[in-house]
Amino acid sequence: MKNVRLIPRLDVKGPNLIKGVHLEGLRVIGDPQEHAVKYYLDGADEIIYMDVVASLYGRNNLTNIVEHTANNVFIPITVGGGVRSVEDARKLLRSGADKVAINTAAIERPELLSEIADVFGTQCVVLSVEAKYKEDGTWEAYTDNGREKSGRNVLEWVELAAKHGAGEILLTSIDHEGTSKGFELNLVKAVSEIINVPIIASGGMGKVEDAIQVIDSGADAVAMADILHYKKMTMKEIHDEVRNAGLHVRRI
Repeated sequence: MKNVRLIPRLDVKGPNLIKGVHLEGLRVIGDPQEHAVKYYLDGADEIIYMDVVASLYGRNNLTNIVEHTANNVFIPITVGGGVRSVEDARKLLRSGADKVAINTAAIERPELLSEIADVFGTQCVVLSVEAKYKEDGTWEAYTDNGREKSGRNVLEWVELAAKHGAGEILLTSIDHEGTSKGFELNLVKAVSEIINVPIIASGGMGKVEDAIQVIDSGADAVAMADILHYKKMTMKEIHDEVRNAGLHVRRI
């Protein structure tokens, strides 16, 4: 049985940890570094930092936050937002990130995934997918933190990205994000059936049963935000309940 990773997702705008619904209506939660340390001490397996305005301004502003976090948090850190070149990836990795997540720039030029993978390895390359359901039963990939349509079919896109060197998929359902109503299971299942790289399911976790269901649907890891930021459950409580449900998680 695969080990399940439980991963707090921290969306950041400027110096602030924020949270929205459907990637909109952002509300300030607090200091991202303080939250990252707390979640680490409570048993998180990894941390995801996403700069939600990086693509809008053409740069990632998380270097200082990542450097500070890396000095206090000793689990893998994934950082996304505004990564447009090998040099951008190098800067974040040198600041303490273990992986970089790429969305907008990869949509525009899939070869970027290959270029970063060739230098740092596929294990460092995470494709961030912001998926929105369409009336025809498919999903479209969006960019710029869910603001812009890409015209790319999600299933076709993840398959192409995996061939270009994406070593992991951060799969966010825009429709479910921030709702606490559970993950978009059909989306996760559909993606897991066509690629052979790990999937981090993101968007919708409101209770432990949601994590169990999405793992059963093909996810390898669960990203969560609302449930932690609003203190509905602690990281340790989630960890313990997932383990008690029979899933394999890291002992803390």
